[in-house]
Amino acid sequence: MTCALGRAGIKKAKHEGDGVTPVGGFALRRLFYRADRRPAPQTALPATAITPAMGWCDDPTSPAYNRLVRLPCPWGHEVMTRADALYDLVVVLGHNDAPPIPGAGSAIFLHVAADGYAPTEGCVALAAADLVDLLAAAGPGDVLTVKE
Repeated sequence: MTCALGRAGIKKAKHEGDGVTPVGGFALRRLFYRADRRPAPQTALPATAITPAMGWCDDPTSPAYNRLVRLPCPWGHEVMTRADALYDLVVVLGHNDAPPIPGAGSAIFLHVAADGYAPTEGCVALAAADLVDLLAAAGPGDVLTVKE
């Protein structure tokens, strides 16, 4: 499968906002999907439809850093209901989440790739059809590995 990676490449050290895709093995935690745009894909991963009240905190000063948050949110965050299709399918990867270390990177997802596989802000991105195929085979305990 072809994928897009971070605009700053692949590195072992990840810092908030650096555009790096971190090296490592990351558990596939759960799937979020846009039910207003597509049916739920077949997967054994826990799956939740995205609502307009969902965001993801990317503010290292927040106690909710690198966590799903309810909007409106007073801290810096991503909106999960993006206007583009990138978050129509989004798998939360187990990066910096047990527990989150402020500034060590947030919102590292596996999501739909932009046209032409444009670089991401640090996520891994696949064509929607490839992501659907991967989800059909994925389940709890599966890991996505990024190697140098």
